[in-house]
Amino acid sequence: MPAATPSSAPAVVCAGIIVADHLCTPIDHIPAAGELVPADELVLNIGGCATNAAMNLTRLGVHATVCGKVGDDVFGRFVAQTLTDAGVDVGGIRIDPDRATSQSLIINVRGQDRRFIHAVSASKGFVAADIDAALAAGMPKVLYVGGYLILPGLDPAALADRFAKVRASGGWTMLDVVTTGPGNHLDLLRPVLPQTDLFLPNTDEAAIILGEHDPVRQALAFRAMGARRVVITCGDKGSVVASEGFNARVGAYPVNFVDGSGGGDAFDSGYIAGLVDGLPELECLKLASAVGASCVRAVGTTAGVFNRAEADAFIAQHSLSVETF
Repeated sequence: MPAATPSSAPAVVCAGIIVADHLCTPIDHIPAAGELVPADELVLNIGGCATNAAMNLTRLGVHATVCGKVGDDVFGRFVAQTLTDAGVDVGGIRIDPDRATSQSLIINVRGQDRRFIHAVSASKGFVAADIDAALAAGMPKVLYVGGYLILPGLDPAALADRFAKVRASGGWTMLDVVTTGPGNHLDLLRPVLPQTDLFLPNTDEAAIILGEHDPVRQALAFRAMGARRVVITCGDKGSVVASEGFNARVGAYPVNFVDGSGGGDAFDSGYIAGLVDGLPELECLKLASAVGASCVRAVGTTAGVFNRAEADAFIAQHSLSVETF
């Protein structure tokens, strides 16, 4: 298991949910009661917004560290070892001795969106102070928090305080969410969004939060709450962007779809890599869209993700529609 503190100042701190995913390759249909449906393969993989983002960023050539909690169990060790083997800094991972590692069961059915069954488990104990050791190693260019709204220990005011410190140092703050249904989501978001440089929910999550299903109105609503930039991801329909001086519908790149798991996290990773490189907003969106598209070509949250050379080559070979509003 990891050392007590990260080894050096990372370019990006990826904080939030750390998950072990159990996935099936696409099956014909959901089993009826008592029915056995064959799959070509069952896969154990890393998952969770923080884990996926750090893994993808490392593949994209960006130094990233993970902050989150796992259990003292085989799945926690699997996640830490998988990340370490890929070159990800795991110095921010902490062990919760009283809870199991968070896990998701992901069911893929041909022609349908994936289905999730999730146990938050050790991530319930994740608090804003768990980010501090990574920040103490040196303020990152980007602090990314993923899985907000299913992290009950993550106090909004405390998170906003960490975001404010990163912004004061000249870094970027990014927030992504996970929702399980209706709740007091706006109460948890209002203190944080004014300290958020980039808010990246998908349109289904935004609909649960706002009760609004139009992605343009969703983006503008979150901007009005204080987020500097908002990107609403819409799967194969692309994304909607709202920021100062740039409001647009952005298309999606064409790829062979296999499994959507991790596509949003891959999108986030591409955008972060663009920010680290100082790219303009539209170029960040192109890189985000390309990396997100690459993810869905394979089963699992990170297996299909481009490295940076592959992403740049893909962008050079494909166009991305942009319609301002």
